[in-house]
Amino acid sequence: MGKLIYSSITSLDGYVADASGSFDWSVPDEEVHAAINDLMRSATTQLYGRRMYEVLAAWETIDVSAGQPDVIRDYAAQWRAADKIIYSRSLERVSTARTRLARDFDADEIFRLKQSTDDDLAIGGPEIAAHALCDGLVDEVHVFITPAVVGGGTSFLPDGFAAGLELISERRFAGGVVHAGYRVLGPLQA
Repeated sequence: MGKLIYSSITSLDGYVADASGSFDWSVPDEEVHAAINDLMRSATTQLYGRRMYEVLAAWETIDVSAGQPDVIRDYAAQWRAADKIIYSRSLERVSTARTRLARDFDADEIFRLKQSTDDDLAIGGPEIAAHALCDGLVDEVHVFITPAVVGGGTSFLPDGFAAGLELISERRFAGGVVHAGYRVLGPLQA
């Protein structure tokens, strides 16, 4: 059975985007980008909300010529090879290959997807991940904490989410980013 992995780059205070919606402060350097590529390599299916899809769809056509860094070519190849499901009620159509549009998040469908494969699934975007986290579908949470404090914006984790977590990996990068990976053990009991 595949695992569902939620991963993101966040500020030190837990935001994936600041109050104005910007995430320029979170652009990974090559070392961090390579680590993210390695983490996501096993995820042959990727689940996104509309906003995250609109940001990442550029990987469909990004220049992968020999002049690009290896991490860019590697991530573009992963993006293009993965099946993608986009959850949106407002998006009219998808513009990338191997991509389908779903109007509603269906926890039962995601559970069936996990059961039907030995490969992992990745979920990206805090709104769609909130559904999966609250439905108990996420098996691992990986956070790449950037040394920036943005003071507000879009949170990495949903309000009220409480779960037992087990640290399974950690790494410190030269540029100050820290990665922490956790296995989700289940909801916290009151």
